[in-house]
Amino acid sequence: MKHFQIRKWTLSAMFVALGLVLPFFTGQIPQIGNMLLPMHIPVFLCGLICGWRYGGAVGLILPIMRHMLFGMPVLFPTGIAMSAELLTYGVAAGLIYSMSRWQCVRSLYRAVIAAMLSGRFVWGVVSAILLGLSGKGFTWQMFMAGAFINAVPGIVLQLILIPAIMVALNRTKLVPFKKKSSETEVSLSA
Repeated sequence: MKHFQIRKWTLSAMFVALGLVLPFFTGQIPQIGNMLLPMHIPVFLCGLICGWRYGGAVGLILPIMRHMLFGMPVLFPTGIAMSAELLTYGVAAGLIYSMSRWQCVRSLYRAVIAAMLSGRFVWGVVSAILLGLSGKGFTWQMFMAGAFINAVPGIVLQLILIPAIMVALNRTKLVPFKKKSSETEVSLSA
């Protein structure tokens, strides 16, 4: 049991490191660098591989840590809203995927899409609250542009890359897909 916890902590630290470094690579593409949402991918993977607790923790600390180390993203309101969004991604993706009857590509897509929608909703709510506190408005157009329209390249990248990585990890048996046994289903329903 302790071996699995150490493994999850180690993987979570690796995902934090990836989340800190990936924006440097995508930042080299001026037109769409920020639209690729580079910090989101490690959070999704952490939630799917390590579980919702670890994914949520990585999502929560990643934007704040990146701000403290490199000054980006700006902490208020962007970094705080992004922390809430990424926390939601890690928790939702990990929870939905772990509760799936079969862990396969279909359940991966369900978990990732549900996490994307819930994370963007949380980002919108937190952004509205923070901008409201500072005396600025947060309109429906700002929400749609920030959550969906400007994020299309990142959304497409996530929907291609995350399942591809998980399938590769399944093929190498590092993170195999699972089918819940009937014993597990009975104990969960009881």
